[in-house]
Amino acid sequence: MNQHIFTLPVIKPITATISERQLDQLPVIVVDHPLCHAAVALQGAHLLAWQPAGEQPVLWLSANSAYEPGTAIRGGVPICWPWFGPAGKPSHGFARNMPWEFTDHSETPEGVTLTFTLKDNPQSRKLWPHAFTLVARFTLGATCHIELESSGDFTTTAALHSYFEIGDIDAVAVRGLGNHYIDKVRDGIEGEQQGDLTFPGRVDRVYTQPQATSLILDSALNREIEVEHHQHSDVIAWNPGAELSASMADMADDSYKTMVCVETGCVSTPQVSKPGQPARLATTLRVRRPA
Repeated sequence: MNQHIFTLPVIKPITATISERQLDQLPVIVVDHPLCHAAVALQGAHLLAWQPAGEQPVLWLSANSAYEPGTAIRGGVPICWPWFGPAGKPSHGFARNMPWEFTDHSETPEGVTLTFTLKDNPQSRKLWPHAFTLVARFTLGATCHIELESSGDFTTTAALHSYFEIGDIDAVAVRGLGNHYIDKVRDGIEGEQQGDLTFPGRVDRVYTQPQATSLILDSALNREIEVEHHQHSDVIAWNPGAELSASMADMADDSYKTMVCVETGCVSTPQVSKPGQPARLATTLRVRRPA
């Protein structure tokens, strides 16, 4: 699905490397830079694709996802805000389901920076009674840096819900998650991680004492994906497993085999935004080849 985005016809050229295109019912900003290909949907300021030059796609995107207004996109990097999980409706917050404004862009030989903005509106105030300005910045080149900045007077939970493309879930391990976790598959029971995380079945864990960098070790694709976390309290690891994947309309039955989520978040320790003191959450992604 990632590759299809880059073949879409250009609706509006913005610069030599940035253009607006249409993915079914959703407008998408596409980057075609010498160092990377990338795409961000205006709905949710949702990073759909990032692919450094010479690499396979880094982000997983479901072939069964619907691209229509108000429907959450399955894959890429959804922005979960102002709550994570089922703390309110819709699940994972409203930011990922609303149209954002494409407010700024710049480019250099090292890459492209795209900025998107969402402000409170009548629809958001029905769901959450706060004035806010939410800014998402994507710096896209040989690395991918995502920063979420929230301004206002409120407390939130949030996550950059990154889905990564892998060769085979049975050949993947994740390192750097820390020890303590909350196991959402087992009704919130707390546990201690021993060694690298592997995926013999469904996994849904919030790691509350993570290291600053997590590493996805993918022996099937012979690569490592480095996920550096910033301004976070938690890292969430998720794979739906066979049974849940088969029950989800926007995933194929075997989708769980080629994706894994390692998410930068503030869940166990909420973020606090105060006037003049915005809260920030960020992640940096890199691809490495093992020596």
